Amino acid sequence: MNKDPYISVVVPVRNGSQYIDKCLLAFKESTYEQFEVIVVDDASTDNTVEIAQKTGVKIVILDKLSGPAAARNRGAESARGDILLFIDADVVINNDTIELIAKAYTENPSISAVFGSYDDKPEAPDFISQYRNLLHHYVHQIAKRDATTFWTGCGAIRKSVFDELGGFDEIRHPIPSMEDIEIGLRMSEQGYKIILDKNIQVTHLKHWGFYSLIKTDIFQRAVPWSQLILERKLLPRDLNLRFRDRFSTTLVGIIIIAVSIYILKLFTQIDIIPSGYILLTALISLCVILILNRDLYLFFLRKRGVGFALLSILMHILFYIYSGITFGVLWIGSKLQH
Repeated sequence: MNKDPYISVVVPVRNGSQYIDKCLLAFKESTYEQFEVIVVDDASTDNTVEIAQKTGVKIVILDKLSGPAAARNRGAESARGDILLFIDADVVINNDTIELIAKAYTENPSISAVFGSYDDKPEAPDFISQYRNLLHHYVHQIAKRDATTFWTGCGAIRKSVFDELGGFDEIRHPIPSMEDIEIGLRMSEQGYKIILDKNIQVTHLKHWGFYSLIKTDIFQRAVPWSQLILERKLLPRDLNLRFRDRFSTTLVGIIIIAVSIYILKLFTQIDIIPSGYILLTALISLCVILILNRDLYLFFLRKRGVGFALLSILMHILFYIYSGITFGVLWIGSKLQH
């Protein structure tokens, strides 16, 4: 770490005693030296601050729960570097992570922001955690280099650009949400260049449960994503919104409708469409989904084997179901308001 930093690392944390030490100790192994670390404690009620203090990093303590967007903004206000590098507290960097960030700016002077991805070696061994992490890794690794969004798990922004944009929208995002995506869209709309450097990878420590995954995907991902799309009339064609994903969501909707009609036929006298056609429609839709996403499912197969891949297919289809329903409900609601 350096007294005259080029890069200021900002780590927001809330009750992160189970992983903050691993996160912060990794910075001591960095091959790059011209950086500082600022931990912003978001009114933790555990011993997160005490653990962080032992590592010797700068600590900013918020008096009341404010959310990660506000925490990152407070950290940025204390930063001395030209580059703000946001790292989540449940992330462990590699020894060359900060060096790769610095290199990205050196080799691409025109960029305003750069971000990476999780690696394919998450710490939590359970299926849900492995599935979620590998899905994120795959999506980022096949995405376009020239990005229109941003990611704060491991992402850097020029401080001058960050200040000009007014930082993260902490009013709209008082809880973990899409504040990084939103600031990325603002950057893109104003002509700032963002790149996704696939060589920048970090290890995720978080344990995901089935309930926490669904809850996060709906209320902290699908809802704010849908609101952004409907408000801005913009549908980025990258990451989780590629044509493949949008078409797969539509096909899942067709399957749900087909199955619903079939079940209705079983319990009523309504027989408008022959059962064979209904089942064939659902089967064809499912096959097309499998074909569209074959590279992802083969990726799961290569990484974790047959059983993991089959369970991942079910989870992925479930993801399309609740994401599609969420967008549909919000779209209908927006139309009714007008």
